[in-house]
Amino acid sequence: MQVSNRFLALLRFQLAQFADRSDLSSLVVYVTQPGEANAPILVPIGQWPSDGRALPAVEAGSPLSLPAEERRWLPLRHQRVLLGAIQVETSVVPWPDSLGQRLQAVALCLTEALCLDLEQQQLQQTLEQQQAELGLLLHQLRNPLAALRTFGQLLLRRLEQDQQNRPLVEGLLAEERQLNRYVDALSQLGRHEQAAVSGEAAAPLLLPPGLVGPEGQPLLDWLEPLMQRAAATASLQGRPWHPPSCLPNWHGDSGAVAEILANLLNNAFRYSPSGTAIGLDCQALASGDWQLTVWDGGEPIAENERQAIFEQGFRGRQGQGRPGTGLGLALARDLARSLGGELNLVLPPAAVAQQLPERGNAFCLRLPAAAPSPAAGP
Repeated sequence: MQVSNRFLALLRFQLAQFADRSDLSSLVVYVTQPGEANAPILVPIGQWPSDGRALPAVEAGSPLSLPAEERRWLPLRHQRVLLGAIQVETSVVPWPDSLGQRLQAVALCLTEALCLDLEQQQLQQTLEQQQAELGLLLHQLRNPLAALRTFGQLLLRRLEQDQQNRPLVEGLLAEERQLNRYVDALSQLGRHEQAAVSGEAAAPLLLPPGLVGPEGQPLLDWLEPLMQRAAATASLQGRPWHPPSCLPNWHGDSGAVAEILANLLNNAFRYSPSGTAIGLDCQALASGDWQLTVWDGGEPIAENERQAIFEQGFRGRQGQGRPGTGLGLALARDLARSLGGELNLVLPPAAVAQQLPERGNAFCLRLPAAAPSPAAGP
């Protein structure tokens, strides 16, 4: 078993506390390593006093492994697994009760620390294996994405004069570009410096840094593929789609805004009953802010769920038995707040604008006139 530097620092601290014991001759701490025929070997990793002696490993049957009047062994055992041992040599026999209690406390502390050290090593190995597998999958995923882009571009050439079907291919190419953004963001996971561990509350659920910014992008460039996707989904589902009568002249982290709207539209198409209308309404407010509202004409969300749906992992009654993680609205609200805005549920949609339905749900995203720099995700 390999031990970490943090464990060795703890070990030195634990051994140093016996400097006041004149009745102790030495303490040696061993960890278990597999030997021949899987027979365990005890390998020394720390000693007190630290006099620079090179101590040998202790094998089964070694004279050192046998107890003697002046030498005893305290096992470091977790359940049925022997993790190591403490060899105690003393000049006073029998041990005073105070010494025995202190040694037992140290043995318990080191046992727990060894368990944590072993768990951390196993988690690190699992993480490294998963990262290697993820890297391989991302590498292979780029191949079919490149093929889709090539086929889409070729098809676009053939449909140069076909104004009816050309927007469908343009929509496919826009979705391929978005998929590549996600692949690039996944490939960057773990490469950014992580905040130090503290007792503070968890950070808001934001986008990975690879999907944030750059600042100052016009939102119009991001809305067009979203509108194409929504129109295509509505056509496939056989339901009315109501695009906005005006589009917002807003600049900022438009990629984050597009992620919010994509989540809201996806929820509307997924959870509202078939045949009900879905739309996007955009309004310039007197304050200079913009209000973007994704609405549906379906069944209103239950009153006791209207705040809970913004919590991570919560699935409302309409979401039971359907695929999903319950993260979309939590991510959307946290992103909105990171932009200096807000996301709220308003019922009915007509409360937002007179021309909207008298029944249904409306998710209102307010964007400030001048958006501050968004916080990068964890």
